[in-house]
Amino acid sequence: MTRASLILLAAGGSLALLAGAFVFQALGYAPCAMCLWQRWPHAAAIAIGVLALALRGPALPLLGALAALTTAGIGIYHTGVERDWWEGPTSCTGSGLGGLAGGDLLATDGPRLVMCDQVSWELLTLSMPSWNALFSLALVCVWLLAARRA
Repeated sequence: MTRASLILLAAGGSLALLAGAFVFQALGYAPCAMCLWQRWPHAAAIAIGVLALALRGPALPLLGALAALTTAGIGIYHTGVERDWWEGPTSCTGSGLGGLAGGDLLATDGPRLVMCDQVSWELLTLSMPSWNALFSLALVCVWLLAARRA
C-alpha cells in the first residue's frame, strides 16, 4: 500500500470508530466521561490524516500513531475500571458518593450520570472501550507503516 492509502486507512479507521460511537449514542447508549475522552484522539487523528495527505515526511504519521495510542491507552484504562482491575476517577465512578445519603441522590434534578465503571454494552465479552483499544492498536500499526513510507 502507498503512504497515502495507509493514511486514508488510518484516518478513516478513526472516523469509523468515532462515527460508531455517535451511532451508539443515538441509539440511547449515553457516553460516560471516559468514553468522551476516547473520542478526542480520534478527532485529532482525522485532522492529522488530512494534513498528512498534504504534507510529506514521517512527522504527521508518527503524530497520528501517538493519537491512536492515546485513545487505545484510555480504552485499556477504561476497560480496567469496568472490570474492577483498578480504581477509576471518582468523578465518574460510584466511589465518590460515600458522603451522600440516598435521599440526597434522589433529590437531584440533574441529568442522569453515566458511570465509567458500568459496562453498558458487550460483544464477545468485550465492552466498547475494549473494542476501541483493540482497533486503535491496529491503527497505531497502520500509522507506523505510513511513517515508514514517508
